[in-house]
Amino acid sequence: MSLKQTIETEYKNALKSKDKTKISTYRLILSSIKDLDIANRSGPNKKDTDDDDIKKLLKKMVKQRAESIEIYKKNNRTDLLEVEQNEYDLLTSFLPKQLSDEDTKKICEETIKKIGASSIKDMGKVMGALKAQYSDEIDFAKAGSLLRELLNQS
Repeated sequence: MSLKQTIETEYKNALKSKDKTKISTYRLILSSIKDLDIANRSGPNKKDTDDDDIKKLLKKMVKQRAESIEIYKKNNRTDLLEVEQNEYDLLTSFLPKQLSDEDTKKICEETIKKIGASSIKDMGKVMGALKAQYSDEIDFAKAGSLLRELLNQS
């Protein structure tokens, strides 16, 4: 079953259970997917929307929610924080599990050794290798700051 079909099924279940927060979040996801479909069908590079496209869309939505959560925490807006947190949790449930900070650091160190990176100039090579091997599991914002730290030490 494709990711889009899974989301549609979950949306129908939420409708049956009358869970308002899930219903609104699923509607948001499905409308974004529909926009993506339209964008993919128009223009010079016509293609069908696949699971990878949907994952990229969900990652973007998760990143937006994470930024909003931080802002709401700083401003003590618990009412809005709760809504964003629920959306964040629901969105991340459709994405592969992200590696912990410790695992990410370990993988970054191993990749630096494997490539033989010695300075910050090699960061692009290391990032390329990480993206090729761990594109779904690593948060590259965290990996980037970790790599800067590790490459500046050597």
